[in-house]
Amino acid sequence: MRSFISVLLLTLHLGLFGQEPANLPEKGICAHRGATENHPENTIPAFEEASRLGAQMIEFDVQLTKDGYLVVIHDDTVDRTTNGSGLVESMTLADIKKLDAGSWKSEKFKETRIPTLKEALQVMPTNVWLNVHLKGRQELGKKVAEQIIESGRQFQAIIACGKKAARGVMSVDSTLRICNMERTSSRKIYVQETIQMGYGHIQLKKSREHEQLSKDVKDLKSNGVSINYFDANTVEEMRFLFASGIDFILTDKLALLLEAYSMEETSK
Repeated sequence: MRSFISVLLLTLHLGLFGQEPANLPEKGICAHRGATENHPENTIPAFEEASRLGAQMIEFDVQLTKDGYLVVIHDDTVDRTTNGSGLVESMTLADIKKLDAGSWKSEKFKETRIPTLKEALQVMPTNVWLNVHLKGRQELGKKVAEQIIESGRQFQAIIACGKKAARGVMSVDSTLRICNMERTSSRKIYVQETIQMGYGHIQLKKSREHEQLSKDVKDLKSNGVSINYFDANTVEEMRFLFASGIDFILTDKLALLLEAYSMEETSK
């Protein structure tokens, strides 16, 4: 009986019955591909370090292998971040799991492996947002949605993807949060389409019409759209973006921005 009650409480905590924890942050700093300054990107050590440092959101990338498994890696090829070579979509999971994904960053991370999505979700805390960036289309969207639900992480997942992948996500569960990543020729059109399509999240980029940021933020917020921003790596940028109404800032300087953000929140 005690075992059953423990499992039931864990299930409720993970949100499998649609209950969203009240302690998810309203804004904060997002660890871009984990804590990447001193850890290899998109790996378990990088995610664990981001959690230890206190990130409010953790961003990571997901792709499909040749045999249909979900793996966490950014590039189309494994060349930059492993000791191997080749397209992710042309490799099996067994191929992927043979690769060293840590030595390129530091010898102490030798033999670090590319994680599957399931493995990554298992080490994520339940009190932060998960910014799950899909690098693929409809099949990927469908499989990622299924894995997020199976892992009980739908209450904290924001699935960042284009239209085709979004269709796959919504075919599984239309209530899952989607961040519109269908880039357009201008930020104005990107903002308009995000609002028109009814998406709850958007990810703005530094390179797009910075002088229009205040207007874009106003339009998005008036339509209930939460705003992520890629990227900022200085305290000055962070302050400006939060003052402008940005909700979450993706950064590669996680420790620096988290310390500054914490100090400013404490002083309020």
